[in-house]
Formats: sequence, structure tokens, C-alpha cells
Amino acid sequence: MEVDAAGARRAVVNGPCATCGEEVEYVYQTETIPYFSDILIVSASCPVCGYRYTNTQILQESEPVRFTFPVVSPDDLLVRVVRSMSAVLRIPELGVEIAPGPACEGFVTNVEGVLDRILSVVEGVLVWAEGTERERAEILKQEIGGVKEGDFPVTLIIEDPTGNSAIVSDRASRESFVLDEV
Repeated sequence: MEVDAAGARRAVVNGPCATCGEEVEYVYQTETIPYFSDILIVSASCPVCGYRYTNTQILQESEPVRFTFPVVSPDDLLVRVVRSMSAVLRIPELGVEIAPGPACEGFVTNVEGVLDRILSVVEGVLVWAEGTERERAEILKQEIGGVKEGDFPVTLIIEDPTGNSAIVSDRASRESFVLDEV
């Protein structure tokens, strides 16, 4: 295990790719997020089949948590966002909900990075969409631009049953929530 000057720890473990079985490196790295917690980032990338794996975990015991953050100005784009693989991310004003699934990745970014991830999906849809789907994608692209300019306020919500996600800001509300029964 390596330790860098900032105290982050990093270990690399070889193991099979979950898709093709080729040997890949799984990187386990800790990071400290100021005023929050230490997190573990686990990642792997297979050069043979292109499989990617990324997850984040908060290194403390946690209950299910919901974070709500009002994005009202360009300064809010800098707020840190930690999303684990188990979290649902929503922006109701944009009609966006990102739920966990087989290709779900955890990440550490900021609000602008979340918007950029959504925008890249929208731009992918614009390549093939026609009619009302294309119109909706164009509107969503404009709305994301408005959020970035501070002209279109939205609410970023993250719900994580494992408690391994966060929005790191004094203006983010944090509350426990009860998981819905299936």
C-alpha cells in the first residue's frame, strides 16, 4: 500500500474482469473530503473488453440518507457531490432521475460534473432521436445551460440506502429516510 504526501492510501490488486475474465488492476484509494469524511474509491478498467467499474464508499457506518441542495447560482456548481453505486440522483425540475442499475458507477465530482454527465447522455440521444424525443432532448440541453448560467434554479436530490453518498455544503439539507417496501 502506498501513501502520498496528503495521506491518501492506495493499493492495487489484480483480479479477473467481471465481463471477460481478463486480469485487470483494481485500484483502492482513500481520499479525505474536508469537513466530511474519508472515502474509499474503487476502480477498474479492462483494456480488452472496455469494462469499467467505479464505486465510492464513505468509511463510516451510516443510515439511509437523503441530501437536498438548491442550485441557484453559478457558484453552486462548485459544490462537492459524492454518489455511491446504490444512490438515486434526482433533479425534479429537469425531469431527471438516475437510479442504480447494472452499469451504475459511483463518483466524486461537483454539481457541474453531475450536469455534464447528464448533458453527455442528452447529446447522445440527440444523435439518433427524432420528433418529440428530439424536441425534449433539445429543451433539456437548454435547461442545463440555464442552470449553469444561474438562470434556471433546480434542486439536486440524492437518496442512498447505504448512506454512502453526500452533497458537501452548509446549504445542503441532510435527513434520514425510510426505504420504500417492495
